Amino acid sequence: MRRASVSISSNIAEGFERNTNREFIRFLYISKASAGEVRSQLYLALDLGYLEEKEFILLKEKIENISKMLSGFIKYLDK
Repeated sequence: MRRASVSISSNIAEGFERNTNREFIRFLYISKASAGEVRSQLYLALDLGYLEEKEFILLKEKIENISKMLSGFIKYLDK
């Protein structure tokens, strides 16, 4: 879960350094996929008893918001 969450910001930074919107958008999609990976791992952690329901809900909401922000940013850059 740590690697997937670090991958989100790392791919944003890498895409930004590519200096083209097309490449940046590609890396934003990769970041969004990593957010989906974190969300999946949160469900697994809940099912395996590593997280309590309250903690799961809070973290799930945060990663969903990150995913939504990435989608919005992608749409903005794609115009």
